[in-house]
Amino acid sequence: MRVFSVGILVLFLGLGCGHNPQSVKSETPFIWEGANVYFVLIDRFNNGDPNNDVNFNRTLEADKLRGFEGGDIKGITQKIKEGYFTTLGVNAIWMTPVVEQIHGGTDEGTGLTYAFHGYWARDWTAIDPNFGSPEDLHELVEVAHNKGIRILLDAVINHTGPVTEQDPVWPKTWVRTEPTCDYTSFQSTVTCTLVDNLPDIKTESQEDVELPQWLQEKWMAEGRYEKEIQELDDFFEHTGYPRAPRFYIMKWLTDYITEFGIDGYRVDTVKHTEPYVWQEFKKVCDYAFAAYKKNHPDKVLDDNGFYLVGEVYNYGISGGKAFDFGDRTVNYFDRAFNSLINFELKYHMVQQSTEQLFKNYSEILNTDLKGFGVLNYISSHDDGEPFDASRQNPFESANKLLLSPGTSQIYYGDESARPLIIAGTRGDATLRSFMNWEAIQQDPETRDILEHWQKLGRFRRDHPAVGAGSHQMITQDPYLFYRSYQDLEYSDFVVIGMGLPPGKKVLDVSKVFEDGDQLREAYSGTAVEVEQGQVVLNTPFNLVLLEYL
Repeated sequence: MRVFSVGILVLFLGLGCGHNPQSVKSETPFIWEGANVYFVLIDRFNNGDPNNDVNFNRTLEADKLRGFEGGDIKGITQKIKEGYFTTLGVNAIWMTPVVEQIHGGTDEGTGLTYAFHGYWARDWTAIDPNFGSPEDLHELVEVAHNKGIRILLDAVINHTGPVTEQDPVWPKTWVRTEPTCDYTSFQSTVTCTLVDNLPDIKTESQEDVELPQWLQEKWMAEGRYEKEIQELDDFFEHTGYPRAPRFYIMKWLTDYITEFGIDGYRVDTVKHTEPYVWQEFKKVCDYAFAAYKKNHPDKVLDDNGFYLVGEVYNYGISGGKAFDFGDRTVNYFDRAFNSLINFELKYHMVQQSTEQLFKNYSEILNTDLKGFGVLNYISSHDDGEPFDASRQNPFESANKLLLSPGTSQIYYGDESARPLIIAGTRGDATLRSFMNWEAIQQDPETRDILEHWQKLGRFRRDHPAVGAGSHQMITQDPYLFYRSYQDLEYSDFVVIGMGLPPGKKVLDVSKVFEDGDQLREAYSGTAVEVEQGQVVLNTPFNLVLLEYL
């Protein structure tokens, strides 16, 4: 495996925070625009409870990596407790949908597939037992919050799960089953099914609809019919919304806010739904989050609002606030999303120099997108062309992802070079192998990769200027730049250098530090003092991280 040989120098100055690193750490705010988000497929991460591995008679043999493999909410909680995410510098976890999935499996030309991924909802009001229980989710949120980690769930309003022998189609008043989208215009992207046999919620409908009979019978059998109906009555009374399909689903999704205290949603298939739907969704989410904070003042983490990040497939940061359908341009940031997933980073990492990438992102985020953000990634669960699919450059991946302006998204296993090319798989299944815990435990090279991601991740978490600040190059050779972040109560200033060789390094830090400042090089753990505007380091590493002692 090749490794990235370009080194990085990181120097820290907390303006207005004093020289006490402990005080700096305690005063560091959580800022979504610079957060370090970990994206995990629940079923593929860690099996915390083997007793919930089989439910709803899901016993047929699925195609490779297309069945349930045992990962669950308890498994994620276990890793939070162990400090895995804290050591990695993660301060937010995004999990695939937890709602009850279709019970059966489908075969759409890729072999039998179960809904292990969470995007085939059957009952939004229940947690799928393969993932866990309400008690499990309560514990996960509490444990995460105690460690300063926010929790994002995944919201799907656009479609139900496929139709199977065990899973009948929703009523015609709720869904359409044709035509299939051809994506040539706004209309043919929105008012249609994404693929065959994926019923599309009639999100444009303003008509009152009845609940499916099978869902009412299910609630009765589970002993919660009266409770669910009363809650729906209360929701529609206080909102004044019609009992249209999308508003039922919004009510069910906001229950996860008021009951569990989640901090945000990653929203699926945004461009396949009318833009005003997301403005409505933001309104009900904000209301639910405010109600949760009011009812649980002892559990309020800070004054951040509810966070919504949207998946507008193929949106890129270079478009600013606009997404172009060809015949219509839409601004999904308008009274809706705080952030959108940036599908361009993997291309920019190849096509642009590091300075071009960093400068362009910073300029856009501080002008056209000021007050909003993007979520950068290098691999994901459904991107068939990830950056470095063969995992030959895990150090470069970490450096460019974690140091790019914007919010970072680590897809589970990015930090451990989990393979993205799995023999015998079809389609996106190759991206969804089980987390490579064994390699982390047994392979020294994997542990070296993980340690690199951990050190950069912690630095990013502890210094909001990296992701949420402004970028400015200092010198081209050696390549030095700074990031600065300031608001009325907090300031953060970071200087970063790349391309430094291992061995002796004489570094001019006079623009940042003063003579006599006592610093610690965090990557090697050595102390250094600023003399005549310089620091002298002699480390075998390509990366150095300097901060006050």
